[in-house]
Amino acid sequence: MTQLRVMPDHNPDEVLLRTRDARRIAQELGSLGVEFGHWEIRTTVTSGTTSQELLDHYRDEVAELSVRAGMTVVDVAQFIPEPGPAWRERAAKARTTFLEEHRHAEDEVRFFAHGRGCFYLHLEERVYAVVCEAGDLISVPAGTRHWFDMGPVPEFSAIRFFREADGWVGDFTGDGIARTFPRLDALLEPGP
Repeated sequence: MTQLRVMPDHNPDEVLLRTRDARRIAQELGSLGVEFGHWEIRTTVTSGTTSQELLDHYRDEVAELSVRAGMTVVDVAQFIPEPGPAWRERAAKARTTFLEEHRHAEDEVRFFAHGRGCFYLHLEERVYAVVCEAGDLISVPAGTRHWFDMGPVPEFSAIRFFREADGWVGDFTGDGIARTFPRLDALLEPGP
């Protein structure tokens, strides 16, 4: 389930806010310039679903957002569990890379069509952990320090939007802050 947890950047054990209310999440993030919304789920994603099939299901939404936000490149990032060590190795490497704090030169816009992942936004001496689920749309402003956790067994399909083909390339800050905060699997545990 979609969730927002806010913590001081110096104390990951102190929870300032925890909510699953989509309106409250959008309101909290919106006050920081982060767009958060929801699209209707139009298809069930399986291991056989191609990127093009996924894009075809969301053709109208993708076209509208691309025009509104000036995005010229759209693709799909997809991790669907597969048997064997090659997939586990690829997933572990990808998870480790994006678990480090970084920023991008352009907005990071993602629509989760399947599965989940967590964006950790480092803003105003706080960390906003946003667990995104299928149907969630998030737009993180350019230059925002953040990291992303796809979980120990990644499973998600996300439509990504860019202005430039290399818009996804991260500028890593070298700050070890991400190592001190709870991972996605811990955020999903029941709590207050």
